[in-house]
Amino acid sequence: MKRFITLGAAALMGLAGPAFADFQKVNSRAEFVALVDGKTLSRPLVRLQVSSDGRISGRGATWDINGRWQWKGGYLCRSLEWGGDDLGYNCQEVRVNGQRMRITSDRGTGDSAEFKLR
Repeated sequence: MKRFITLGAAALMGLAGPAFADFQKVNSRAEFVALVDGKTLSRPLVRLQVSSDGRISGRGATWDINGRWQWKGGYLCRSLEWGGDDLGYNCQEVRVNGQRMRITSDRGTGDSAEFKLR
């Protein structure tokens, strides 16, 4: 089971992507909510909905994803469970370019995942 968790976490978080130059930092909760409200964040094998009331739900591979989020100090701070496994709490930098959103763990210093906003 640990192997699947590790592989799944890598798929969910993604690998560091290209330069951030074309992505603009999201600085406020209001800006973030305006971007995600009513949309699905998607990438291969992952579909997420982030609601304005602080809930996260969706599927990653074949497992349910559930969590909570809040905006703190310019970062998306979230706790997630994926397939019943606790992925923990992490504050993440959010950047956007049109209908693409890049979320980078550890306040922008960790791994990144890029999502399409649909």
